[in-house]
Amino acid sequence: MSNVGNAEILQIVEAVSREKGIPRASLIEAMEHAVQVAGRKKYGHEHNIRAEINQNTGEIILYRVLQIVEKVENTFTEIALPDAMDVRSDASIGEEILEKLPPIDLGRVAAQTAKQVIIQKVGEAERLRQYEDYKDRKGEILNGTVKRVEFGTIIVDLGRAEGLLKKEQQIRGETFKVNDRIKAYVLDVRPETKGPQIFLSRTSDGFLAKLFEMEVPEIYDNIIEIRGIAREPGSKAKVAVYAADIGVDPVGSCVGVRGSRVRAITNELHGEKIDIILWDKNIAQFVINAMTPAEIAKIVFDEEKKRVEAIVPEDHLSIAIGRRGQNVRLASKITGWAIDVMTEEQESKRRTEEFTSSTELFMKELEVEEVIAQLLSAEGFANIEQIAGTEDSVLMSIEGFDEALVGELKNRAIAYIEAQNEKIIEGLEKLGVEQELIDALALAPEYILKLAEYGVKTIEDLGEMTVHEFRNIVPESSISTEDIEGLINFAKSQE
Repeated sequence: MSNVGNAEILQIVEAVSREKGIPRASLIEAMEHAVQVAGRKKYGHEHNIRAEINQNTGEIILYRVLQIVEKVENTFTEIALPDAMDVRSDASIGEEILEKLPPIDLGRVAAQTAKQVIIQKVGEAERLRQYEDYKDRKGEILNGTVKRVEFGTIIVDLGRAEGLLKKEQQIRGETFKVNDRIKAYVLDVRPETKGPQIFLSRTSDGFLAKLFEMEVPEIYDNIIEIRGIAREPGSKAKVAVYAADIGVDPVGSCVGVRGSRVRAITNELHGEKIDIILWDKNIAQFVINAMTPAEIAKIVFDEEKKRVEAIVPEDHLSIAIGRRGQNVRLASKITGWAIDVMTEEQESKRRTEEFTSSTELFMKELEVEEVIAQLLSAEGFANIEQIAGTEDSVLMSIEGFDEALVGELKNRAIAYIEAQNEKIIEGLEKLGVEQELIDALALAPEYILKLAEYGVKTIEDLGEMTVHEFRNIVPESSISTEDIEGLINFAKSQE
């Protein structure tokens, strides 16, 4: 068999192995496989052809592989034991016999194959190395240059690989031209057949956090922690910071001398304004800090709805709300509480309306004098259920209230609630709500009535609800989301 090109193949293998860092054995193995395919085309696919390349000379030898069996069923791939023993005296069943094929000129085929295999292997190795280089860099900031722009996606040259900065991950208003320097955050790295896909972002909260880590040594050294970020990329951001060491000023450290540190980050983010606020475990103080630069006169919490009313002086209303509601929106996001902003005048007017409304309710339904109803309203009672559920000692602490008055108030409040519940139960009966559903829900009658009015009257109806629908009707204080899921799953299991 001609050895044309065999020495050349080994030279190519050696050179590629050194330059690209691909193991020599791996290259030869791939080439053997490719020559094997060529051999099958020559001798027929019904044969089991194996190729071997001599690693010292580059000589290519083709064999036909035959399995030693007791009874031959396929003459192309099997051989009987007596025939095998003619070839090799120690042959036994289950082993293989390699039958050397007649010499053929594989010089040209081998040269072409070598070229194809090497190109393929180099490509595979490059892709694998790129993935290995970048798979652990998720969450880092990389520097690169703009290579090209395709349908709004910026292809970034990162040196040994390319990154994709999609339109939705770009800061609005920013423009980049080919060869521009660009800094971006690695959102994800995924292995693909055409190479690793490195997804970049300039709008991620992680990008802003990493920029602070680069600009503020105290954050890098974990002396200062970033406890929260709320961003509208390119426009405004709020960053909550905290330091366990009371001797460290976390806000001042992040701002820098004359604002130098935060200014460097703003410049990188296309002029994005950044409010650095002090994180506080006390949610009231944290909300006040988050509403900066507005001054907060008073805040009122609604734990059940996880809402906060921020009352501000008239001249701070526009600052508190911010341009197109941006300031209060970011403050809500970073604190995790819905924030309603109102002026002191608006709050006073609303309080007066609530006071008048609850006073009229108590006078009418509890049949008490106006002064008693006003005293109850002034103490913060907004409905009769609160009065019925309050400890006697709390009511007796109200000026002018004695044991007899408190006892009578509680009795009237309880009687009112019972009468209301009876009406609700009558309403449930009229709507045809099944007792089985009432027992399963174990909720206050008013919420069962609301569910019935929504159309939930049987266990089957409950099974067709979503958790979101249920939560819109029944508040969190009455039942947890986990219990709602349990109820709906129970109802589905009964179908």
